[in-house]
Amino acid sequence: MTTATETAPVVAPRSGRPPTTTRSTPHIQQDQKAPHHLQEQLAARVFALPDVEERPTTVSAPGARAIWLRDTVAKGPDDAFLAQREIGHFHPWDGSMHLALPPELVRPAVAAGWAEVHPVARAGGAPGNMVMVFGPRDACEVDTVFGLVLASYRRAGGRDHGR
Repeated sequence: MTTATETAPVVAPRSGRPPTTTRSTPHIQQDQKAPHHLQEQLAARVFALPDVEERPTTVSAPGARAIWLRDTVAKGPDDAFLAQREIGHFHPWDGSMHLALPPELVRPAVAAGWAEVHPVARAGGAPGNMVMVFGPRDACEVDTVFGLVLASYRRAGGRDHGR
């Protein structure tokens, strides 16, 4: 997924065109939806991370599976979260997710076709690192999306540099 460099992470390009999404809220991926079994594989990996727990979302529709940093863990910066301790959430209706990416990863992830900035962030109503990460279409894409979540998780827990 990423390779550390002196300037910015390198994100391998996603194949094909980006999916179509809604341009306002609710922010939904309209095509190229992730198969359910891949959504489950990704969620299992994410919710197995230390200091992460699944809780109800505070910022999405009912049914979204939120990724929370446990209350017992020191928090990273405020913009490492969508709200409170919610790092991101999965959308079971399309396989996409909203995520607070590390700011230095936003431009590479968007340029490589893995994400787009959330409409609320584009309008200035949220930090610019709030993005939609597109649902994985195959097992290799699960690995890449997990890498993006892992970077967000590390920053949320103050582990920016792989600690």
